[in-house]
Amino acid sequence: MFADLLRRLTDPGPQPLPDADARLALGALLVRLARADGDYSSEEARRIHRILMARYGLDEAEAASLRADCEVMEAEAPDTVRFTRAIKDAVSYEEREAVIEALWEIALADGQRDAEEDALMRMVAPMLGVSDPDSAHARRRAAGRLGL
Repeated sequence: MFADLLRRLTDPGPQPLPDADARLALGALLVRLARADGDYSSEEARRIHRILMARYGLDEAEAASLRADCEVMEAEAPDTVRFTRAIKDAVSYEEREAVIEALWEIALADGQRDAEEDALMRMVAPMLGVSDPDSAHARRRAAGRLGL
């Protein structure tokens, strides 16, 4: 399952992803950010779980299953550059902007800005084709939801 998706993500001319694959790829990016500082906390995992539930209308069991698949996908995915560029080519701008907002929510989940997570965000937003102002707006919206 993951090998086929990874192959499609890294093809020179990726096609739009089916919904299930897009969910998996974008969720894996959330996991990648959460793991960036070497500490994938239970709070980050819970927040990813809640984001997946809200974003895709999943129940608890479906979200838990998807998060587990995303964790495996992230571990098997190629480097962030190729992985993120493939998502950019396969997902609409609005969806990518929403992904940046969700990524900021994960990055800010512990109430502080971590250097590794910040560095990954500075790298990922442009690779997803999301402008600096749109990323900044997404960060403010995420911080507002977190009460920061």
